[in-house]
Amino acid sequence: MGIPLPGCVSLTPLVLTLTVTLLLALRLDHLLEACSCIPAHPQQHFCSAEIVIRAKISGEKVVSPSNSSSPYLKMIQYEIKLIKMFKGFEKVKDIQYVYTPIFSSLCGVQLDSNNKVHYLLSGSMWSDGKVSIGLCDLVEPWDNLSMSQKKNLNYRYQMGCDCKIATCYSVPCATTTDNECLWTDWLLVNSLSGEQARQYACIKRSDSSCSWYRSGPPPENDLMDLSDP
Repeated sequence: MGIPLPGCVSLTPLVLTLTVTLLLALRLDHLLEACSCIPAHPQQHFCSAEIVIRAKISGEKVVSPSNSSSPYLKMIQYEIKLIKMFKGFEKVKDIQYVYTPIFSSLCGVQLDSNNKVHYLLSGSMWSDGKVSIGLCDLVEPWDNLSMSQKKNLNYRYQMGCDCKIATCYSVPCATTTDNECLWTDWLLVNSLSGEQARQYACIKRSDSSCSWYRSGPPPENDLMDLSDP
């Protein structure tokens, strides 16, 4: 039997504690860098969201879950004035607050609560009835939206929720099914806020195929399948 060295009795628990702490820290660092979003057309955001509203931000404060003191679980509670609801009527009649993680690395969204800015907000609803928003949702100042986007929120995006939108990153690219629209903004202008995102909606035709539609004459572009309504 070996003789334990003086002062070494707690070495193993200490090493284990330090190891666990280090692993947790590394895991947390990884988590804090984890927010990444799949590129999505505004119509895709609309169709995947549970709630889509226009609202004015009137205040904010940081809140924590009642059973946790962790700073990483804190949320920003934005007080809003609901101006118009585009989606979610069957889930809620009025919304007073929306919630987002306090850290942008956890997909938290920073909104302007000082200047009473109007926003288009899309998000999901928790089981307790709270509405959450994040960087991967459609969150835009209302004045940044094009006139076509504002009109599409009323009915066209909803009409196209059975269609698929495929993002084109490089040529060649083509639709794989009749109910699919090619989204070429990234390929043509290296942006997710190009002409198709700002002016078009992918709508199902009477023959169940899908195509891009916009109001007014389409731009000259051979890579987009465009039609007037």
